Amino acid sequence: MMRYVSTRALAHAEATPIAVGLSDALNAGLAPDGGLYVPQSLPHFAPQDFAGATTLPAIAKILLQPFFAGDALESELAAICDQAFTFAAPLKRLPLAQTYALELFHGPTAAFKDFGARFLAACLQRIQRDDARVLTILVATSGDTGSAVAAAFHNVPGIRVVILYPDGLVSPRQAHQLGCFGDNISALRVAGTFDDCQRMVKQAFTDTTLRELLPLSSANSISLGRLLPQMSYYAWAALSHWREHNSPLNFVVPTGNLGNAMAALLARAIGLPLGEIVLATNANRTLPDFFDNGEYRARPSIATIANAMDVGDPSNYERLRWLFPDTNSLQKTLRAIAVDDATIRTTIAAGEKRYGEIWCPHTAVATHVLEQLRAENTQGDWAIVATAHPAKFDTVVEPLIGHAVAVPPALAALLARPAHAEPMHAEYAQLREWLLQRRDPHADAPTD
Repeated sequence: MMRYVSTRALAHAEATPIAVGLSDALNAGLAPDGGLYVPQSLPHFAPQDFAGATTLPAIAKILLQPFFAGDALESELAAICDQAFTFAAPLKRLPLAQTYALELFHGPTAAFKDFGARFLAACLQRIQRDDARVLTILVATSGDTGSAVAAAFHNVPGIRVVILYPDGLVSPRQAHQLGCFGDNISALRVAGTFDDCQRMVKQAFTDTTLRELLPLSSANSISLGRLLPQMSYYAWAALSHWREHNSPLNFVVPTGNLGNAMAALLARAIGLPLGEIVLATNANRTLPDFFDNGEYRARPSIATIANAMDVGDPSNYERLRWLFPDTNSLQKTLRAIAVDDATIRTTIAAGEKRYGEIWCPHTAVATHVLEQLRAENTQGDWAIVATAHPAKFDTVVEPLIGHAVAVPPALAALLARPAHAEPMHAEYAQLREWLLQRRDPHADAPTD
């Protein structure tokens, strides 16, 4: 049976940390002490364990089985994978030698967040809850998470979603997506940064009185239901490359809150044939500075054109230190490289001529980092992780490439809907009041 414990219990070297099953961890989102849930032990795989599995859902079923072992959801894993992974994650060979793009933007909201959000929704729909009250999924987003979660949970009975996003700091099309669902989805445009949104959400999860009155869960990358399935597309890409070349595939991962990068690192840690993993960030230098000097210093986020990575205090840093408790070992194993806005623009402008591709700003960050690695004579096969469709960032991309970007049909359908978001100050007290005013009037708080 797989059990899950809090990163903070482990960091404080608790002799017997509280361990919970997967369903309980998914329902809670965040551990009671404010830490992030991690597996109590890690399985180990070899490429031959996936013999005969050639599709993303088939690989995911094998990969995730140990993480579901002993839980009530174990018998539902195959159905969950089939429900969640209904779109491709192609590993595309690019014109430059030994260079690929792992395209993760073919889901309903045109961003990689669709994989984890749909998987989490499929899990929560199947978990039997003792509490009959409506479950509130509380989400902070810097751009793409919120719309992916909204699409995954739209009109799911017994669940509502509340999205907090920084007003004016996401692209116009991202903002439209966040507010276009209605029904059981509410969007709150916060007068602050993503870090403010994330802080408010974390305060809600550690507010024990609020949680007695209002069942809460998370769909941010702090949730295991987002982290675990994201390993699947790395496993799929790495195994596809291994079977053809008998060598590991290296990855450049654009990252802000460290969730996508943690999925890659975890997939490698359990034996999948991933080679080097390099983190690509924008001007928010929290991670690059940590790898340079060994000191982690959270700071206010900086607004950039790669807005989904505008994070000054990545939540998944706690999971990174769980996986790599020794700082020296971590610095030798991993590196993070920052890219400024001017370089992002130059990379987007050159993308069609150099690669035959139009990059979103976040994918352009990863592309430039790979170009820097090649300039340092880095060898081997490398995949750029393409995290979002460029059409989501038309106001940035189109002036740089000189023409319109074709909009995928699923995204076009969302943009055709009316959108609305409520304003909110960057104050937890206001969020708390808003949540309580809108809780289920027919469901009383539990009594002793």
